[in-house]
Amino acid sequence: MVDRAERLLRGFHERESEKTEVDIARDRLADAVREFHELAVRGAADVAHLRDATAKIRAITEHLNDKVPTESYGSLAGMSDHVSGVEGRTSFLDRSPISGSMNPLAAPMRMFIQHPDPERGVEASVTGCVTYGLAYEGPPGCVHGGFVAAAFDEVLGQTQSLTGEPGMTGELVVRYKAPTPLHVELVITGRVVKVEGRKIYTHATLMAGETLCAESEGLFISMNKEVFARLLRIRTGEADKNG
Repeated sequence: MVDRAERLLRGFHERESEKTEVDIARDRLADAVREFHELAVRGAADVAHLRDATAKIRAITEHLNDKVPTESYGSLAGMSDHVSGVEGRTSFLDRSPISGSMNPLAAPMRMFIQHPDPERGVEASVTGCVTYGLAYEGPPGCVHGGFVAAAFDEVLGQTQSLTGEPGMTGELVVRYKAPTPLHVELVITGRVVKVEGRKIYTHATLMAGETLCAESEGLFISMNKEVFARLLRIRTGEADKNG
């Protein structure tokens, strides 16, 4: 378990294989659910149409329930358990509730990694691009501040992994500078500030065009493989218990 955990921990934010046909189909399913999220929030349909839609959604859920197994936790090709006839090998990147293309809770967010190049004076950074719709609204026309904080945690989480000693969030400070608009592409850029022992200090900004909407400072504590292995064992036990 420890060797497997170490591989998963090191590859937590990196994809090592192309998406399969099953992966792409799951992306499209998540997109369809996101469209429904928007309609459900708008809620403009009459009672009869809402009841009809509810019945159809429940029917689809029942149809899929027997065909969708509990998925193992994997982030590297070949690490997830295979289901007979299914080739998909999803990773945390796919399933993340903040950026995952397969998770309908996510907007989702497109992530771009800039690996360090000391010879060219290029430092490591991660950029996340995302557009939030009505399902994420807080103040009128603006993204809920909680989702702004979650987006920072996602980008900085991937940023700190570039150190090669990834860990978990120890502290996240968010400073809101201006309202963060809905329906506008937001660009979040994170970088590593410094590393002191197990402490990884990071910083990020959130821009809407030329407007600085928020900035964040994150402190991450690198996690050893034994701790990650223990978390995997706990998750497996819960999955087995829930069938």
